[in-house]
Amino acid sequence: MAKPKVYFTKDITSVGLQKVYDALGVKLPGKVGVKVSTGEAGAKGYLKADLIGPFVKNLNGTILECNTAYPGERNTAKDHLKVAADHGFTSFAEVDIMDADGEFKIPFSKGKHLKYDLVGQNFENYDSFVNLAHGKGHAMGGFGANLKNQSIGIASRNGKAYIHSCGKTKSPKLCWVSKHQQIDFIESMAEAATAVADYLQAQGKLIVYITVMNALSVDCDCDKNQGDPVMADLGIVASLDPVANDQAFIDMIWASADPGAAELKERIDSREGRAILPYAEALGLGSRDYELVKI
Repeated sequence: MAKPKVYFTKDITSVGLQKVYDALGVKLPGKVGVKVSTGEAGAKGYLKADLIGPFVKNLNGTILECNTAYPGERNTAKDHLKVAADHGFTSFAEVDIMDADGEFKIPFSKGKHLKYDLVGQNFENYDSFVNLAHGKGHAMGGFGANLKNQSIGIASRNGKAYIHSCGKTKSPKLCWVSKHQQIDFIESMAEAATAVADYLQAQGKLIVYITVMNALSVDCDCDKNQGDPVMADLGIVASLDPVANDQAFIDMIWASADPGAAELKERIDSREGRAILPYAEALGLGSRDYELVKI
């Protein structure tokens, strides 16, 4: 079986973004949803309009998000749309807060922790998708890229609580006091991401994966006190395989001679972040073995 290809460019511009997408050789049909983090109010690392706007416009895409489980300025649709506008997303596309009007359940029987995934109701309104992630660290998950964007990102507010509690509660209030091992949370994210992929495959819907590896903070764009980047930008990777794409991001951090990479490695491994990759592979979501194609 051929290794999945991961296309890579160091050109972190709208032109570079379009090139790595074009290298995938796919045409996204119908109504295209682009899942991207709008960034918490106060964060600074989220993907900016001048970088992703032309690409999203070329796809005639709609920006997709769901409300947060934690208290903040994105846990209601009204407030979330304001942050999205403040961060420039509404300047180039419609923004759909997918769980504004509810959620639906995707059954999942392959995992150890989750029996289902709860995703924003409007997710089913789209024909094809771009999982457009910003690669960075994360206080709880170690790192965030395509797998996190497909699990926590596509989950509804209640769905996020269900993942964070490793299947114990759907309550955004109770999930933060739920007791579990860190590895259980990491595996729960992999299970939710796999549930989404399995659902899309069953529906015959295409999804592609792109990660922009810039503004590499140890903190996520969901952190209103997000720290400054700790290492130099790496580039953009794109693939039809989310595990391969996330593995390529991790491999580039570990191969970097940048002294600041040590901080990002510490954040990732202190949260057992890399464990998401072999578990996602075991669930059949993708492959950690890939071919890197430089653009």
